[in-house]
Amino acid sequence: MTAKAGLSAFRNVQGDAKAKPHIIEVMGGGAAFLDYNNDGNLDILLVRGSTIEKYRQDGGDPVCALYRGDGEGHFTNVTKQAGLADAHGWGMGVAVADYDNDGWQDIYVTGYGRNFLFHNRHDGTFEEVAEKAGVRGGGWSMGAAFGDFDRDGHLDLYVSNYLDYPLDHLPVHDSSCNYRGIPVFCGPRGLPGQRDSIYFGDGQGHFHDRTAELNIDPDKLYGLGVVIADYDNDGWPDIFVANDLSTNLLYHNLGHGKFEEVALSANAAFSPDGVEEGNMGADFGDFDHDGWLDLYYTTSSFQTDELLQNNHDGTFTNVTNPAGHGASTYLFVKWGVSFGDLDNDGWEDLFVVNGHLYPEADKFNLGLVYKQRPLVFLNNGNRTFREVGLDAGLSQQWKSRGLAVGDYDNDGRLDLLINNLDEGPVLLHNEMPKQHWLMVECIGTKSNRSAVGARLTLQAGNLRQIREIKAGLSYLSSNDLRVHFGLGALDKADSLEIRWPSGLTERIENIRADQILKLEEGKSPPKTGAK
Repeated sequence: MTAKAGLSAFRNVQGDAKAKPHIIEVMGGGAAFLDYNNDGNLDILLVRGSTIEKYRQDGGDPVCALYRGDGEGHFTNVTKQAGLADAHGWGMGVAVADYDNDGWQDIYVTGYGRNFLFHNRHDGTFEEVAEKAGVRGGGWSMGAAFGDFDRDGHLDLYVSNYLDYPLDHLPVHDSSCNYRGIPVFCGPRGLPGQRDSIYFGDGQGHFHDRTAELNIDPDKLYGLGVVIADYDNDGWPDIFVANDLSTNLLYHNLGHGKFEEVALSANAAFSPDGVEEGNMGADFGDFDHDGWLDLYYTTSSFQTDELLQNNHDGTFTNVTNPAGHGASTYLFVKWGVSFGDLDNDGWEDLFVVNGHLYPEADKFNLGLVYKQRPLVFLNNGNRTFREVGLDAGLSQQWKSRGLAVGDYDNDGRLDLLINNLDEGPVLLHNEMPKQHWLMVECIGTKSNRSAVGARLTLQAGNLRQIREIKAGLSYLSSNDLRVHFGLGALDKADSLEIRWPSGLTERIENIRADQILKLEEGKSPPKTGAK
């Protein structure tokens, strides 16, 4: 639906479109669904990069473009009117949430050289406040996610950083860096990494850098995707970082914003055979309906994506191959990924977008191609998936990076937004057979206003589904903050329990299907409409 939606003119420029002599030219391009003007219709934000020449001469290009949605599938470019066109740099990723609890969604864009925090002014415009807020950075940032680590009602922020990569001393593109005997760009191996950052919000619009104090990423690993959720069901948000060709990080929250790094002991650090993989994007979701969040992260070619099943004891078991994600993902370079019930049958599916790093891939004669199709994994309901991308009509190939998921036309089916390298984006409208659904918008009062970290448990028939609100996930991207459930043939849900980040738990019953339910923390439950 890209052309019909009005998105065709956007280009995610990342260096030279044909030759890629430098790693910075292949990494960026996040995407986000958001509702920046509070009209109930999803809007779109796409992140773009620049070229080395443009960055050196003029400080780069506008780092993002904002499109206002009308709820009917049409989007209008409002980048200039919103005050975003003058923010120049080299954009990479995006996370969206209401960081100052004023009721309006704000935008954080990561990039090379600096990051941007766009504060929502409530009138359709934004003010760039990253330096004033203390989250400007200054190296090469990639992923970002908001979470309330100490549950004080104020959002905090984790930023993954990648390489120490000065543009005035770029690695030479020659035979010293090669892939299968063919010269390619250098990195990340052999190049110095950059330490991730963790910031705690003070409730006054400012953040405090506590990276050193909390011993975050002391080895300066190659950070890419970030996702925050409570994987051990103790009520505190934990952090997973997918690292490129280095050990993954899993920060278990000990309470009140103190962490221990447990990726190795949790079996989330390496591949099953102990290899440091080229890990890209990540998401948490309960694919087997056992009430515990499982972990999925994407990898490079000649590596499988990894699906880790939660063991309920702080550890995971790798079930990639028996679940159907082994051979099906092996030859792809995988980036954005998200759990979501794409067919509304009550089971969370997975969508993965792909595209090789090297333009030279078409020369390898190894079964690899530069442009690659996306993968659609439908959940069979028995701890296995089937890949149906071609059957779903997705045979076209792109150089994809960022992926965001949201219902842009409010018809109860999850749609998909893909940001592609050097090309226009792709907006995919979900046209799977209609089944019943429920969407929930949560508004925190004592908790953070976006309700990031809220745990929702839905009982519908014999299915018990859990979701957690996440602000930043996939690969450098941010999903619709509303929570979506598929109900299949059921025209109502029996109950919905919300565990707010503040610790308050509320419950409503007999909820009519096929509606967007708005819940405010601590307020009387709304009339749900079920008979």
